[in-house]
Amino acid sequence: MAVTQRLELRQSQSLVMTPQLQQAIKLLQLSNVELTEFVEQELEQNPLLERDETDQDQPAERREERASDTDPDETADGGAAATPDTLDLANADSLPAAADQPLDTGLPGEEDEGPGGDWAAMGTAFDDWGRGGNHRFEADGASLEQDLGEPANLRRHLLLQLQMDVTDPVDRMIGVHLVDLLDDAGYLDGDLDGVAALLGCETTRVEATLDRLQRFDPPGIFARSLKECLALQLADRDRLDPAMETLLDHLELLASRDAAELKRLCGVDDEDFAEMVAEIKALDPKPAQAFNLQAASPVVPDILMRARPGGGWLIELNSETLPRVLLNGSYYARVVKQARSEAERLYITEHFQSASWLVKSLHQRATTILKVATEIVRQQETFFHKGVQHLRPLTLRDVAAAIEMHESTVSRVTSNKFIATPRGTYELKYFFTASIAATGNNAAHSAEAVRDRIRRLIDAEQPSAVLSDDAIVDLLRGDGVDIARRTVAKYREGMRIPSSVQRRRDKSLGL
Repeated sequence: MAVTQRLELRQSQSLVMTPQLQQAIKLLQLSNVELTEFVEQELEQNPLLERDETDQDQPAERREERASDTDPDETADGGAAATPDTLDLANADSLPAAADQPLDTGLPGEEDEGPGGDWAAMGTAFDDWGRGGNHRFEADGASLEQDLGEPANLRRHLLLQLQMDVTDPVDRMIGVHLVDLLDDAGYLDGDLDGVAALLGCETTRVEATLDRLQRFDPPGIFARSLKECLALQLADRDRLDPAMETLLDHLELLASRDAAELKRLCGVDDEDFAEMVAEIKALDPKPAQAFNLQAASPVVPDILMRARPGGGWLIELNSETLPRVLLNGSYYARVVKQARSEAERLYITEHFQSASWLVKSLHQRATTILKVATEIVRQQETFFHKGVQHLRPLTLRDVAAAIEMHESTVSRVTSNKFIATPRGTYELKYFFTASIAATGNNAAHSAEAVRDRIRRLIDAEQPSAVLSDDAIVDLLRGDGVDIARRTVAKYREGMRIPSSVQRRRDKSLGL
């Protein structure tokens, strides 16, 4: 067969990932914080976008009066029609009709800075030591109210004690350097010989200063090992007797729950040993942790859910997390007429199309999230009424088929999205769990519900009757759950629950 060249015309369909389509898909998987940052960038870059400052309590009709239409043909003559705001989609009644195309199938081609008071940098001059400060120990005039209003700071707390308890300037200097060597747990992270060489003093003087600092609050601070940290706390409680010192010398036996050997070494009976173990449990292995705690940022839910007075659930988007932006059509109509060159007109048109697409994408994003959340609540309604034991097995495919969207779209929507329910705030991903077969002809069980059942069984077990994995399997099969022993072990280890042998040792020691 001869090889020849020829021209052919072929007709085919393909999905082209335009920049607008990529942006719409990206918006779906962004969290509310990431979305706010993205919209803020667009507001800075696009002069045709503006923030909607309308009061959220106003009716939708009044908010729509401020919006402008996104159709260039209608705005070119200066007219301004209404564009719905994202807030209008924050309820289940605004869901699109079945004929409307979902996002994945039919996409078209300052915060004022507060007064700069420097009182937070005030306080004792110890904060400046080692960082080019003024090397003075006097306070700079911070009031008591200012000190009380500041968060707990370990360095400040220790330097105040150093200022009151140590009068010798050299010892103070050594103390400041030792404070700077503390790690986040409160342990001394450094060599005393290095401190002595740096300051040009004897190591014995550094050790003597360290001995004084180890009596500071909180007890156990400036320790160089776990054993020394526990010993300092016991000494502060006047409980460091010879038997306790022996126990601290053999912490590895305590970790392995070898009670018989520990009682022999310490020379104590069962009652005394139980009291010693209880005292060890009451100690803090990380004494500085209380000063390093940071307030956890609360999760802001994207969807709000509450019970309807007549039954059922009311699901709406959280208006506080919705970016509320408008397209300024009147401004576009004015400036496009004043364009003096084709380049200026092209620049304005491109920004108009970009702004129009962003507003539409935000609206579709809000509608899609609400649609997916509504279906999840419908599928898991028994969970909201009766608890986690009634959580149904659910997959992305189930929700995607019910709302006629692609499975990947549902996956993006449920990523980093949270719903506030009467049973707490959950990530939408939480409601998607694998299924575990049931015995007989019963319905399958959710893996999360089985994990909760295993946790409840272990929490309720008695020290004299610790449940093995085989015993848990028998109990679950009695409840209609067809589960293997290795699955029980995997779920138990995933919840960081020790084995039955380890739990039996812990309960015998009172741990």
